[in-house]
Amino acid sequence: MIGIRFFKNTPETTIYNLGARKIAVFGLAEIGCTPIEITRFGTSGKLCVEWINNGIKLFNDNLTRLVDDLNSNYSDARFTFLNVTSLAAPLGDLPLPTTPCCTQLRDDGQCVPNSSHCLVRDSTLFFDGLHPTEIAHQVIATRSYKSLLPTDTYPYDISHLARL
Repeated sequence: MIGIRFFKNTPETTIYNLGARKIAVFGLAEIGCTPIEITRFGTSGKLCVEWINNGIKLFNDNLTRLVDDLNSNYSDARFTFLNVTSLAAPLGDLPLPTTPCCTQLRDDGQCVPNSSHCLVRDSTLFFDGLHPTEIAHQVIATRSYKSLLPTDTYPYDISHLARL
């Protein structure tokens, strides 16, 4: 909760005071599903490190309340929450593998300099142990602009925000 209280002052005192009136607040992705965290902590037979993602969910849930507060307190501005956890979820098609494109990783999950990597970077979700590939970012950006599920954005997507 400390992080939320600290964050709550940031848009009000900086972005808002600089003149922004349409603001998108991105939530956190499921960091417990990144290759580096799975390697570090294991998954106990699950797909991801659940205790990390439980913390992410708690944080993101508080961001929706923050957006409600900001929209109530700043009637001349509009804030929207972009739920990266939902935005990054695959729909219908089989998801891309999470095996990093980079074949040699440092302890911090980044590629070893000058190491080899896959030739087709759009064939996997992660370039290294932590950073998503361009295709993953394209999915998030597209669904941020025009959400496909009610859980993608709150209270509206960026296309709606732009029309306000």
